[in-house]
Amino acid sequence: MKFTKAESRKRRHYRVRNKISGTTSRPRLNVFKSNTNFYAQIIDDTTGTTLVSASTLKLSGNKGNIEAAEKVAEEIAKLALSKNISEVVFDRGGYLYHGKVKAFADKAREAGLKF
Repeated sequence: MKFTKAESRKRRHYRVRNKISGTTSRPRLNVFKSNTNFYAQIIDDTTGTTLVSASTLKLSGNKGNIEAAEKVAEEIAKLALSKNISEVVFDRGGYLYHGKVKAFADKAREAGLKF
Protein backbone atom coordinates (compact mmCIF):
# COMPACT_ATOMS: atom_id res chain seq x y z
CA MET A 1 0.00 0.00 0.00
CA LYS A 2 1.43 3.34 -1.08
CA PHE A 3 0.92 6.41 1.10
CA THR A 4 0.87 10.00 -0.05
CA LYS A 5 3.53 12.41 1.17
CA ALA A 6 1.10 13.98 3.66
CA GLU A 7 -0.04 10.58 4.98
CA SER A 8 3.56 9.50 5.47
CA ARG A 9 4.32 12.69 7.40
CA LYS A 10 1.26 12.17 9.60
CA ARG A 11 2.32 8.58 10.36
CA ARG A 12 5.83 9.76 11.31
CA HIS A 13 4.36 12.53 13.45
CA TYR A 14 2.10 10.14 15.40
CA ARG A 15 5.07 7.80 15.93
CA VAL A 16 7.21 10.65 17.29
CA ARG A 17 4.38 12.04 19.46
CA ASN A 18 3.90 8.65 21.13
CA LYS A 19 7.45 8.96 22.47
CA ILE A 20 7.76 12.64 23.39
CA SER A 21 5.63 14.99 25.43
CA GLY A 22 6.17 18.50 26.73
CA THR A 23 6.11 19.11 30.47
CA THR A 24 5.99 22.30 32.49
CA SER A 25 9.74 22.18 33.11
CA ARG A 26 10.60 21.11 29.55
CA PRO A 27 7.88 22.04 27.03
CA ARG A 28 7.65 20.78 23.44
CA LEU A 29 8.90 22.88 20.52
CA ASN A 30 6.71 21.96 17.55
CA VAL A 31 7.24 23.01 13.92
CA PHE A 32 4.86 23.06 10.96
CA LYS A 33 5.59 23.96 7.36
CA SER A 34 3.02 24.85 4.77
CA ASN A 35 3.80 25.56 1.15
CA THR A 36 4.15 29.26 1.88
CA ASN A 37 4.89 29.69 5.60
CA PHE A 38 6.80 28.21 8.55
CA TYR A 39 5.31 28.04 12.05
CA ALA A 40 6.71 27.14 15.48
CA GLN A 41 5.11 26.85 18.91
CA ILE A 42 6.24 25.92 22.38
CA ILE A 43 3.56 23.79 24.04
CA ASP A 44 3.02 22.53 27.58
CA ASP A 45 1.23 19.20 27.04
CA THR A 46 0.33 18.72 30.71
CA THR A 47 -2.01 21.71 30.59
CA GLY A 48 -2.56 21.72 26.82
CA THR A 49 -1.52 25.35 26.40
CA THR A 50 0.65 27.12 23.86
CA LEU A 51 3.22 29.14 25.76
CA VAL A 52 4.98 30.89 22.85
CA SER A 53 4.44 30.96 19.08
CA ALA A 54 6.11 32.51 16.06
CA SER A 55 5.65 32.27 12.32
CA THR A 56 6.60 33.82 9.00
CA LEU A 57 3.19 35.48 8.70
CA LYS A 58 4.60 38.70 10.15
CA LEU A 59 7.89 38.60 8.23
CA SER A 60 8.49 40.55 5.06
CA GLY A 61 10.15 39.04 2.01
CA ASN A 62 10.22 35.38 1.04
CA LYS A 63 8.47 33.25 3.66
CA GLY A 64 9.06 29.70 2.47
CA ASN A 65 12.84 29.42 2.44
CA ILE A 66 15.60 28.48 4.87
CA GLU A 67 16.36 32.10 5.82
CA ALA A 68 12.74 32.61 6.86
CA ALA A 69 12.86 29.46 9.02
CA GLU A 70 16.01 30.79 10.69
CA LYS A 71 14.29 34.11 11.43
CA VAL A 72 11.38 32.23 13.05
CA ALA A 73 13.90 30.27 15.15
CA GLU A 74 15.52 33.47 16.39
CA GLU A 75 12.12 34.97 17.19
CA ILE A 76 10.82 31.92 19.10
CA ALA A 77 14.08 31.61 21.05
CA LYS A 78 13.90 35.29 22.03
CA LEU A 79 10.27 34.94 23.17
CA ALA A 80 10.98 31.69 25.04
CA LEU A 81 13.98 33.11 26.88
CA SER A 82 11.90 36.13 27.89
CA LYS A 83 9.44 33.69 29.53
CA ASN A 84 12.31 31.80 31.25
CA ILE A 85 12.03 28.75 28.97
CA SER A 86 15.51 27.53 28.08
CA GLU A 87 15.10 23.75 27.71
CA VAL A 88 12.63 22.23 25.26
CA VAL A 89 11.87 18.90 23.60
CA PHE A 90 12.09 19.21 19.80
CA ASP A 91 9.10 17.88 17.84
CA ARG A 92 9.91 17.99 14.15
CA GLY A 93 6.27 17.35 13.28
CA GLY A 94 6.93 14.26 11.17
CA TYR A 95 9.18 16.17 8.79
CA LEU A 96 12.59 14.79 7.94
CA TYR A 97 15.45 16.47 9.82
CA HIS A 98 16.73 18.19 6.71
CA GLY A 99 16.57 21.57 5.01
CA LYS A 100 14.31 24.10 6.73
CA VAL A 101 13.72 21.95 9.82
CA LYS A 102 17.46 21.39 10.35
CA ALA A 103 18.23 25.08 9.75
CA PHE A 104 15.49 26.03 12.23
CA ALA A 105 16.85 23.67 14.90
CA ASP A 106 20.45 24.81 14.46
CA LYS A 107 19.51 28.50 14.66
CA ALA A 108 17.30 27.93 17.72
CA ARG A 109 20.23 26.23 19.47
CA GLU A 110 22.50 29.15 18.53
CA ALA A 111 19.94 31.59 19.94
CA GLY A 112 20.02 29.88 23.35
CA LEU A 113 17.45 27.07 23.42
CA LYS A 114 18.66 23.69 24.67
CA PHE A 115 17.28 20.47 23.17
